[in-house]
Amino acid sequence: MSTKAPNPVDKYVGSRVRMRRIMLGMSQEKLGDALGLTFQQVQKYEKGTNRVGASRIQQISEILQVPVSFLFEGGPSGTAGAAGFAEGTSPTYVSDFLATSEGLALTRAFTRITDAKLRRSIVELVEQIAVHEGPDKR
Repeated sequence: MSTKAPNPVDKYVGSRVRMRRIMLGMSQEKLGDALGLTFQQVQKYEKGTNRVGASRIQQISEILQVPVSFLFEGGPSGTAGAAGFAEGTSPTYVSDFLATSEGLALTRAFTRITDAKLRRSIVELVEQIAVHEGPDKR
């Protein structure tokens, strides 16, 4: 039996499903129930191990209350832009980070801080911690 690496688009769509599910505070089990699937199947979708069909993507977008396009925004594309890359796509580490519960919690908490100086101080603190942790691994 051969093991094939997941397609980058499948992985990306899965990460967007995971990110939105976590944003809503929804468990894999609850999403699976709404889809008529097991939580293991939802896990496979989120990891990109299993492809999600068009009708299932539509169903997921309705349950997660986002347009279908949300699941693809900023992801890898099969078509290249004029300069050889898509305009406005964010680096994958950003969406990978936001797809984690820690990334979402940090983002939610940070955006609630209204004091611009305090926000800047927090960014500087985190940058200093990162410098001491080691080189940038992106």
